[in-house]
Amino acid sequence: MSTPGSTTVLGPASVEDTVLAAMVADLLGHPSVDLLDVHVEPVAYDVASITTVSRHWVSGTARTPDGVRPWRIFVKHVQSWRHSPYFAHVPEEVQELAAAGVPWRIEPLVYRSNLHEHLPDGLAMPRALGVFDLAHDSAAVWLPEVAHPPVDWTAQRYERAAYLLGRLAGSPSVASRAGVGHFDWSPRVYLEGRLRFEVVPPVLGDDAWRVPGVMEAFGVKLRERMRAGAGRLDELVSELDALPRASAHGDASPNNLLPGAGHDDFVLIDFGFFMTQPVAFDLGQLMAGETQLGGGPDDLEAADAACVTAYTLGLGDEGRVVDEAVVRRAHALHLFLFAGVSALPGRETMPPAQLERRAALVRLSLDLLDATQP
Repeated sequence: MSTPGSTTVLGPASVEDTVLAAMVADLLGHPSVDLLDVHVEPVAYDVASITTVSRHWVSGTARTPDGVRPWRIFVKHVQSWRHSPYFAHVPEEVQELAAAGVPWRIEPLVYRSNLHEHLPDGLAMPRALGVFDLAHDSAAVWLPEVAHPPVDWTAQRYERAAYLLGRLAGSPSVASRAGVGHFDWSPRVYLEGRLRFEVVPPVLGDDAWRVPGVMEAFGVKLRERMRAGAGRLDELVSELDALPRASAHGDASPNNLLPGAGHDDFVLIDFGFFMTQPVAFDLGQLMAGETQLGGGPDDLEAADAACVTAYTLGLGDEGRVVDEAVVRRAHALHLFLFAGVSALPGRETMPPAQLERRAALVRLSLDLLDATQP
């Protein structure tokens, strides 16, 4: 057990006892509380992030007018990825472009905004207890705990998520807040940065294909199709940039769509890329997020088709009419550019089942590009 003041273990993200007490009072719904004890523990997270310094749980008990109450707060410390260890691997000639290409400031700004009051029915987000700007291009966000018991991501759940992401994309109220970060980012920026320098060379080279299990999962035909697609990136990005634009969560993986208050509701987290993008941006991450890790829908092709239809319906229910053929083409472009072409595992080995799922995702993205070709 530790005492008030122990948030110093958070380093730059630490706060004074009075500030912590005010956040706990806000969380528990009282004008003020007395902190009795404070505990800090790091959050284990398997997926590396170039902009996240740390994640911690800060918890304890407090004396309130209703008696002694437990409390728990999630603290996320984010920074410019210029300060990340991964940045050392970026070629010097593109470091400025790379640093400017990751909008780390958006998430703190979203949590400072009133976006939570304007989400479509069925969607919610945590209301920040505190957002603090820190030195060296960083910020700390303090959020209430979101209960998220394990749920089975059935085909129906994917479809429901796609529908609500369509409503998010089509909502006029959300659209007026989607520029909160004032960040000029686009698929073209992504192409000229990560795709050009990190993704394409391994696809066109030989080393990544020699990693154990890769050729067994992908095969010669899919390798050649990926290489042909990698040679068309300029053309594909230009086409995508010309399509209608809509609001996007920006990282709509199932891991960031937590169970909501109702059976069919979701709580959105991780808003680092919340902005306006070509329509259907969120559909690609919805389909790729778990599939890249070896999970995802059992019938990937059927689930994908149903999600495109559901997303289009969500757009329409918010008054934004976009032809489903346009949505499907935009989704095909997004899926290949942001997931398909980058599906090779690099130097690390992966279980055969995960490689098979990645190959299936690449195949789907290329099939969709062929089927929707204008």
